[in-house]
Amino acid sequence: MGEVLKGGTLIEFDPPLVEKADLRVDGSRIMGRGPDLVPLSGDEVTDVTGRYLIPGLVVAHTHLYSVLARGSPKINPAPTNFVEMLQRLWWKLDRALDLPAVELSATVGAMDALCSGTTTVFDHHASPSAIEGSLFAVKKGVDAVGLRGVLCYEVTDRNGAEGRNLGLRENENFLVSGQNDRFRGLVGGHASFTLDDFTLNELSTLARKYHVGVHIHMAEDLADELDALKRGAKGVVDRLNNFGIINADAVLAHATRLQWEELSAVQNLGAWLVHNARSNMNNAVGYANPRKFGHRVALGTDGIGGDVFAEAQTACLRALDASAGIDILKWISGGHKMASAVFGVPFGSLRETSIADLVVLDYATPTPVTTENLPGHLLYGISASAVDSVMIDGVWRLWARQPLAVDRDQVLTQAMEAAPQVWKRMAEIA
Repeated sequence: MGEVLKGGTLIEFDPPLVEKADLRVDGSRIMGRGPDLVPLSGDEVTDVTGRYLIPGLVVAHTHLYSVLARGSPKINPAPTNFVEMLQRLWWKLDRALDLPAVELSATVGAMDALCSGTTTVFDHHASPSAIEGSLFAVKKGVDAVGLRGVLCYEVTDRNGAEGRNLGLRENENFLVSGQNDRFRGLVGGHASFTLDDFTLNELSTLARKYHVGVHIHMAEDLADELDALKRGAKGVVDRLNNFGIINADAVLAHATRLQWEELSAVQNLGAWLVHNARSNMNNAVGYANPRKFGHRVALGTDGIGGDVFAEAQTACLRALDASAGIDILKWISGGHKMASAVFGVPFGSLRETSIADLVVLDYATPTPVTTENLPGHLLYGISASAVDSVMIDGVWRLWARQPLAVDRDQVLTQAMEAAPQVWKRMAEIA
């Protein structure tokens, strides 16, 4: 028995297309598309007349645990650079997390993403005081909401050899027993400037062993480049490439400080580059001109929620401000291509055999939406506020703006109670 979605307007991003058509979903796949589809015996019919249907969105780099930093006490003394921001906020937050807080933050972050039309998140997790089992806690929190997740643990040497080894082991444990149809694993590393040569080699070896990529921050700040030079490399790209980190499976976040020669090298090696415009602006790390990123590109939020619409709009407007306009369709669809590569099935399409991950938009537009003007609607009109319902893997997970698998009010109440406890532990960390 399937479900026929009748009367809607379908929107696809690559290639761009806007057309009126019905969809038939059976199991986890779209199994029919066309005007006036006739339901099969036993099919349920859902009326989406006047609504727009798009493929589920993908956040290609985020930190779900960062949701508990929202509204946290003011940092005193205030950071004066990016590294101090890490030391005084983020590295205290991750150390303050226990496993219950890890799971809860994953649930809250996933719920936020779901309500924004995001169906898949590439999460980059860190909880140095609770490493063992942390990826399974993230998985449990994300799974409770119904999202897909591509998870990894952020290995670093900043917490000593024991923390490094536990992080490597957590990545491997998840790769061995944490993956399924809705979850995949990568090997995570924080950034080159917090990783010794031995650790980079271990990350590369682990990734090769399980035929996956390394998900790592790269050249987010000048500190990453300067550290690579001090270690004898030509730059951070050269250092990571010396250990086989950069390849077609790698997910490289930020790339804010790379010169053209380095970006060209990354493109030649085939890695995914993830642009995080709002985070770059928030941390004042400089402007990453995404026009130089090539074709294997996607958008991340770096922990600033799960809203791909907001991220895409900010990225495009910032590019226009820098006289470097970019294609909003390319950047949104890049996440679909990443997810397709990791899961091995087609994402980003509303055609037969594609995964049934889709979003129903209640978009009250004053002007027609056409294939030709779709970029303008995405840039200046469509937002997360239009997200009405979300289907993931053929199952409705959001309906009439309400999560179906979790009690939103209860989850938020739990987070309200947990956040001050996490902040208290942060304040006690030297």
